[in-house]
Amino acid sequence: MSDATSDRLEVGATIGIIGGGQLGRMLAMAAARLGYHTLVLDPAVGCPAGQVCDGQIVADYDNVGALAELAQRCDAVTYEFENVPVPGVMKLLERVPVRPGPGPLEISQDRIAEKDFLNQIGLPTAPYRTVDDQAEITHALEAVGGRGILKTRRLGYDGKGQLRIDDGATPAADAFAQLGSVPLVMEGFVEFEREISVIGGRAVDGSIACFDPAHNVHRAGILSTSTVPCGLAESVIDHAKVLTTRLLSELEYVGVLGLELFVLSDGSLLANEFAPRVHNSGHWTELGCTPSQFELHIRAVAGLPVVNPVRHLDVLMTNLIGDDVEHLDELLNDPTAMVHLYGKAEIRHGRKMGHVTQTL
Repeated sequence: MSDATSDRLEVGATIGIIGGGQLGRMLAMAAARLGYHTLVLDPAVGCPAGQVCDGQIVADYDNVGALAELAQRCDAVTYEFENVPVPGVMKLLERVPVRPGPGPLEISQDRIAEKDFLNQIGLPTAPYRTVDDQAEITHALEAVGGRGILKTRRLGYDGKGQLRIDDGATPAADAFAQLGSVPLVMEGFVEFEREISVIGGRAVDGSIACFDPAHNVHRAGILSTSTVPCGLAESVIDHAKVLTTRLLSELEYVGVLGLELFVLSDGSLLANEFAPRVHNSGHWTELGCTPSQFELHIRAVAGLPVVNPVRHLDVLMTNLIGDDVEHLDELLNDPTAMVHLYGKAEIRHGRKMGHVTQTL
């Protein structure tokens, strides 16, 4: 085991990953290329990351004994999804470095806290209001301009946990109940020209690197494609990277995150949300860039240099969702395509089964 007080992990050290999904899988693969072992904590036997890492602790994310074992067996710990229980991360920190730390995790888990923070550091967002019961929905809708999306403050992803309310529509009488009778946020609609995201990383020493923004297209609330270059003016691209750099600095972040932005018709930018982890819209970096987002994250976690990535290709990343994966033979016959399957045995509607990145 290396010295837990040291910023840099020696080759052969072990990095713990909380979460065994496809992001954990790709992090484990990147870690192996840099000479690190990985130990994944996930309750599902045979999870995507568990198939490629050096070991797995099969337990819930808040299991005290499992967290203690993770800390004992690892030299540093990271996580691959933003709903990791914060108390568990705090306990881990008493024994092992956790990168990124619990601060960004806690902010990102509550949409109100996240939007408040973004606005406080100079990243403007769409208008929003808290909603704590059915009676507040109409008032919140009026406050954001009469059109909005009602979302759960916590959890919810890929279009889940939200209801769209169009201009002039009356909120459903059971809208609050439909979303589980939990604290909500009403977000105002934004008339945007396109959606982009910037993947950025920050090292232990504070150095920062950002990837080129990707132009993202969603279908049914799920990311469908990410295209690089994004087709925007250099001034807009530079501004998007400046905002990402500011976010990383203000969070005192260590690792890679994704910042989603709306691009308005005049080229101005509004922040949508950030994810304190490697991001689906950065999968294009596997083929189009060195280092990839996954290597950059492992570099930061391990205390290695975070270098400015170099893009070598124009690329299109397409998620393989549900039965899209049944077109595998067609994709494998395309010499411009790099296919990455996640090792998920069961095909389900809306489930990300893999992705394909193609050169343009």
